[in-house]
Amino acid sequence: MRRVGRGTTLAALILLAPLVACSDDGSDEPAAPPSTSSGEASGSTSPSPGPTQPPTPTEQNETLPPVTDRTSLPQLMREEFRGSRIRFTALEGETASYTRHRVVYRSGDVRVSGVLLRPKGRGPFPGIVLNHGYIDPAIYVPGQGLAREQDWLADAGFVVLHTDYRGHADSDPATPLERESRLGYTRDALNAVQSLKREPYVDPDKMAMLGRSMGGGVTLNALVAQPGIVDAAVVYASVSSRYLDNLRHFTARSRPEAVDAVFERFGTPQEEPGFYRGLSSRTYFDRITEPVLMHHGTDDEQCPFPWARTTQRLLTEAGVESRLEVYPGERHSFTPQWQASIEETVRFLRRRLDV
Repeated sequence: MRRVGRGTTLAALILLAPLVACSDDGSDEPAAPPSTSSGEASGSTSPSPGPTQPPTPTEQNETLPPVTDRTSLPQLMREEFRGSRIRFTALEGETASYTRHRVVYRSGDVRVSGVLLRPKGRGPFPGIVLNHGYIDPAIYVPGQGLAREQDWLADAGFVVLHTDYRGHADSDPATPLERESRLGYTRDALNAVQSLKREPYVDPDKMAMLGRSMGGGVTLNALVAQPGIVDAAVVYASVSSRYLDNLRHFTARSRPEAVDAVFERFGTPQEEPGFYRGLSSRTYFDRITEPVLMHHGTDDEQCPFPWARTTQRLLTEAGVESRLEVYPGERHSFTPQWQASIEETVRFLRRRLDV
């Protein structure tokens, strides 16, 4: 096989795309998997009995996948996410059932903005973190991308924290690598959960996460990086659980210079396949402990429907309790059948969070 230098151009990347897609060695995606039916709950496995004493940090690290590069999901598995108290910066609005505020919280050393919708009443209420899809940070405004979900979930009695991510709205800047790897966004989502748990009006034992499109990928990253941090997750019209699919399908077309920068720094997929597997949530699906509900339309023009099929199959093979709800003819915007999807989402969350 011809090796490609680290200065690979976009044209070379596109030529290599079919090769990349077919050159897995099995650790990224198992070979010859069994098929699963769509729209039905897949099987789940019961967790094995844990040790009588909690493992020490050293023992925990010994059971984790090795860190071959700090830009990786195994690195996030070893990090501690504490979040911070959430600071209200402005009241944006109020309805009969909830208030909506602009807020900020800490994600490590990074200040992250967002919006928080709090149901009226004493609580404590179940909490949910929303991870939005890709919107050009240059035009993004606070709380953009999941307005329908924010309103519906707050009306249903959830405290909703929609994180803007670093590099968006009033958040601190993001580095190019944090943006292209999505690891910075994943850190912000995990710290958002921990921040929400600190609030006295939130029940820390009833937490969920919902992500759409790119935010679906962020959600899957969070689940494999920190199992148990939430109690249930919902994924809408998600990007692929394989990093290279997204790099080729989105980044190579819109920001080819970013692909060249990644290849220059970390090597091409042919030179360093392990590095790219380390950014793919599917590599670590066996770590997920939460039930996952996925929604995807068959006519999604942005995130191809086969990506959802493959992710669901791999979740099932890894023993994750997961379900893919299929919407015939639905596109990425999820307009005609959104109402059905959000009603199913609320039923799923209430059942799994026991609310």
